Amino acid sequence: MSLSPSLLAFLRELRVNNTREWFAENKAVYEQEKKGFDAWTTELITEFADFENMDGVLLKHCSYRIYRDVRFSKNKAPYKTWFSASFSEGGRKSGLMDYYVHIEPNGASFLGGGMYSPTSEQLAAFRQEVDYNAAGLRKIIQDPTFVSVFGEEVGESLVRIPKGFDADHLDAELLKKKQLFFWKKYTDKELCSPGFTKQLISDAKVLKPFLDFLNAVFFEKEPFIKE
Repeated sequence: MSLSPSLLAFLRELRVNNTREWFAENKAVYEQEKKGFDAWTTELITEFADFENMDGVLLKHCSYRIYRDVRFSKNKAPYKTWFSASFSEGGRKSGLMDYYVHIEPNGASFLGGGMYSPTSEQLAAFRQEVDYNAAGLRKIIQDPTFVSVFGEEVGESLVRIPKGFDADHLDAELLKKKQLFFWKKYTDKELCSPGFTKQLISDAKVLKPFLDFLNAVFFEKEPFIKE
């Protein structure tokens, strides 16, 4: 199945009418579009199971609520203007580095994954791995296929190399990373095309070695290989 243009139309309307009153008046439309997105997400779980361990993972373990937590935010808009889901062994609360799928109109949709908000312990483990074996990471993220799909990495870096590492370290730029993630953007036309699910899964398979690398560093987790 593919995503419906009406889902994007609803999200466009929500962006310019992000109020509880408008949402209440259009709750039936939201529920209809959410039903379609949930069906697609459930299909994706089955597709991801071809190369990740999705045993026991259900829709509720992957999808996110549309309601925003505005308690500590200056932006008091009550609703997200996108639909999203994450896919990994154990679901989105597992803590593993996962495949994040973000559906938002006007070319803002993407598949992404990586080291977005690492703990201090994870950053230390990442830098230690880079210090010992940066070649393994570079082989993944500099692979021609990987670069053609995801391009250059995204994320914040330190101005100076972290303490404990030589200033002239060969992999200084990697050691400076506070974040390291990749994304592939999609147009609205691509989202609603019959081949989008197949394209998304193909792109996710390209991302897999990078996520496997991070999960091995952070959790000593062996890559899943379907028998």
